[in-house]
Amino acid sequence: GGSVKTGKMPEGEKMRQCKQEAEQQHKEDEQEGLIEFYGSYKELFQFFCSNTTIHGAIRLVCSKKNKMKTAFWSVLFFLTFGLMYWQFGILYREYFSYPVNLNLNLNSDRLTFPAVTLCTLNPYRYSAIRKKLDELDQITHQTLLDLYDYNMSLARSDWSTLSSRKRTSRSLLHHVQRHPLRRQKRDNLISFPENSPSVDKNDWKIGFILCSENNKDCFHQVYSSGVDAVREWYSFHYINILAQMPDAKALDESDFENFIYACRFNEATCDKANYTHFHHPLYGNCYTFNDNSSSLWTSSLPGINNGLSLVVRTEQNDFIPLLSTVTGARVMVHDQNEPAFMDDGGFNVRPGIETSISMRKEMTVRLGGSYSDCTEDGSDVPVQNLYSSRYTEQVCIRSCFQLNMVKRCSCAYYFYPLPAGAEYCDYTKHVAWGYCYYKLLAEFKADVLGCFHKCRKPCKMTEYQLSAGYSRWPSAVSEDWVFYMLSQQNKYNITSKRNGVAKVNIFFEEWNYKTNGESPAFTVVTLLSQLGNQWSLWFGSSVLSVMELAELILDFIAITFILAFRWFRSWQWRSTPAPPPNSHNNTAFQDEASELSAPHRFTVEAVVTMLPSYNSLEPRGPSRDGEVGHE
Repeated sequence: GGSVKTGKMPEGEKMRQCKQEAEQQHKEDEQEGLIEFYGSYKELFQFFCSNTTIHGAIRLVCSKKNKMKTAFWSVLFFLTFGLMYWQFGILYREYFSYPVNLNLNLNSDRLTFPAVTLCTLNPYRYSAIRKKLDELDQITHQTLLDLYDYNMSLARSDWSTLSSRKRTSRSLLHHVQRHPLRRQKRDNLISFPENSPSVDKNDWKIGFILCSENNKDCFHQVYSSGVDAVREWYSFHYINILAQMPDAKALDESDFENFIYACRFNEATCDKANYTHFHHPLYGNCYTFNDNSSSLWTSSLPGINNGLSLVVRTEQNDFIPLLSTVTGARVMVHDQNEPAFMDDGGFNVRPGIETSISMRKEMTVRLGGSYSDCTEDGSDVPVQNLYSSRYTEQVCIRSCFQLNMVKRCSCAYYFYPLPAGAEYCDYTKHVAWGYCYYKLLAEFKADVLGCFHKCRKPCKMTEYQLSAGYSRWPSAVSEDWVFYMLSQQNKYNITSKRNGVAKVNIFFEEWNYKTNGESPAFTVVTLLSQLGNQWSLWFGSSVLSVMELAELILDFIAITFILAFRWFRSWQWRSTPAPPPNSHNNTAFQDEASELSAPHRFTVEAVVTMLPSYNSLEPRGPSRDGEVGHE
């Protein structure tokens, strides 16, 4: 037989074994995990301030034993942080204001010669409307005689034929009497009869009244100058006569040879392929040179000999004196595919004078989008383009007025293009259109219609800066042979030599042209650079420091969620009711067993002690049986 001896493990051995196991567990706990979490906000901020590369943050931890220093560095740190973000706000505001830099470039190249429009300044008595114009002149003659005792010389002497008063004459007289010239004094409008007593008529203003169709409301169009009043009044009736023409081609009576005596460009003679003709109600026959996009003139050299030279007739025969009060011609320089608005950009050429106009080309290119409200082609402007040309600001403004005119007055103004489905205004069909027009014109000038707000500048513009010089032409010693040659060439006898002709020279002053462009002054790269400068100024750190700050924010959010989750679980555990006391009832036991069988997650805290070794199973005292052996 044998015997099994049991012994007892020494107390020191057990303590040493427990310590080794505890150290092993501590080493396992200190191993870095995939995601690092902190036990509290304090631990998080202490770790950040001790390890970040942001200057000044370490002071918040190192001086924690000195409350005064901690408070000072805390205030200084957050004050610096606030100042930095204040600078950030200024930078962002500047960036989103979309500033631009102006770039000036000088270019040297062959220059395309612009379009040049020349008008006679002589509204012509076209044969299609000659009879009605004669009737209007007779009525105007009587009106001036009544108001000013002025006996105007008429173009015709056989006014006895008008005494018959045909239907057309009675119709014109009826409409003119509906809008007569009147005098105004102290806001009272009166009309002088033919046999009125002698009064000081210099104290009165002159004008005419335009009333609505039912005569309930009237518009007073008054002028301080009698010349302006008579001209505007006559022009109003003249437009009505033009609008009654069913076909505008009836007014197309071009007489190029009797207006343009000589035309040369780059020392070469012009021909009919180099110009187009149109009629202007107030400026008469107009001719546009170099408007054909298929064969445009180009200038290789600057100077007066490399431009356009014109000799024009300025003597006015068979004209309308109440419309045209000046002598000469009107010229305008503009870009191709743009209408010639003679009222805006034109200027007059004096008779008997050689006018030399030098040009400098200037292009403007604006940034669109967020940088300005310019438009590329006008497609994004809420105004229909009524002109058969490209978009310009003046084209848009006039189209806007015409569309409002058709909408408000049910007819179109004669000076502007006719919209589809509309007709021109004349008082034989639209009795009160004059009242509607002048009321609308007042609203237009005050921008009540919003045309100036709707119509935006184009992003690309070409302008010509003009400067003019004048000299007498022809000179006193050469005028005889010059006028003789012109009269022989054009078969026209000039009665007034001094006011009969004028010469116009249009040329480029220099070969260079200027381009004004825009570029973004504050790009994304510039913004990032400025933000980096401010960050380095206030904290002396880099992009990696920004990433550390982003990591701090993410850790802060993660800890907040973890603490909130723990609080929620704790609240849920406290709100769970306690189990009922033990009962011998089998039903209660089954309910409790079913609840325990359900899946639950618990947090268990236990004290684990080491089991005694095999030797410790021996009894501490003497064995009651002595030695154990085998029998």
